[in-house]
Order: sequence, then C-alpha cells, then structure tokens
Amino acid sequence: MTMTQTSATPLFPAVTGRLVPTILLAGIAADLTWEVWARGITPFLVGGPLEPAALVQSVFGFQSWVAGELIHAIVGIVFYPIGYLFIARPLQRRILPQLPLVLTGAGFGIGLWIFALYIMAHLIAGLPAFLGFIPLTWASLVGHILFGLVVAFVVRFRESQPAESAR
Repeated sequence: MTMTQTSATPLFPAVTGRLVPTILLAGIAADLTWEVWARGITPFLVGGPLEPAALVQSVFGFQSWVAGELIHAIVGIVFYPIGYLFIARPLQRRILPQLPLVLTGAGFGIGLWIFALYIMAHLIAGLPAFLGFIPLTWASLVGHILFGLVVAFVVRFRESQPAESAR
C-alpha cells in the first residue's frame, strides 16, 4: 500500500464526539435557510409559501399541522444531514471524487427534492408527480438546493476545524 492510499479521504465520517454536534449544526443551519426561503422569499415569487407540513400530512394522513411541522423539522435537522454524511457524500467520493463541494451539496439538495416531490408526494401520497410542475415545484427545488448547499458547507467547515482539546 502506498502513502497516498493510506491518507485518502475516508468515505464515512469518523464517529467521534464531534459528529452529533456537526449533524445538528448542519441540520439547524440548513433548516433555518429552508424556512427563510420557503416562508419568507417564496411567497413574493410565487404567491404563497412552501408548506412541507401539508405534504407530511398528506403522506401520513395526519390532521395535525403541528405534527407535520414537527416531523419535517426533525427530518431536516437530524436525518437529512445523516443522509448527506453516510449516503450522498460517500457516493460522491466513490463515484466522482473530484466533484466540487458546491456540486455535491446541490446534487444532494436535488436528491432531497426528488425524494420529497416524487417519492413522498407522488408515489406515497398520490399527488401529481412533482405536483404537476407548478411554480411551487420550482421554488421547492431552489429551497432543497439551498438546504443541500448549507449542509455540505457546514459539514466541511466543522470538519476543517481542529477538535478542541480536553480541558
């Protein structure tokens, strides 16, 4: 084995005490970005906000808007960053190792958008595929790309910082 093989970037993140804070920071930052886009900017562009709770309600048959919001927040803050760290980024590192971070993050966001509007909305909830490509569909795409970019950049930032020494 050569020196370059032993120092190659690992596919998966190290499971250390920094991993959970990294997941949560990436998720919170990305979710806040999503919320600003979805509820603050999108209404000015397409006449109404993105309503992820309504999609969650459709998928799971909930009547509660609060439950829909809570599920969407937990998924965005916890599970999507885990998906980036343990699925999307390892695939990128294996298949396209030279892909720039911005394209990795944007690709992750596009994957989330496909999951939300095709898998969840169409295949599970029975809505038109990608909601029939209405203006909200495209606003959702931008929101998911922003989400993916923020996750990717927060993870990169956290991984570039030296671990604090034990005090």
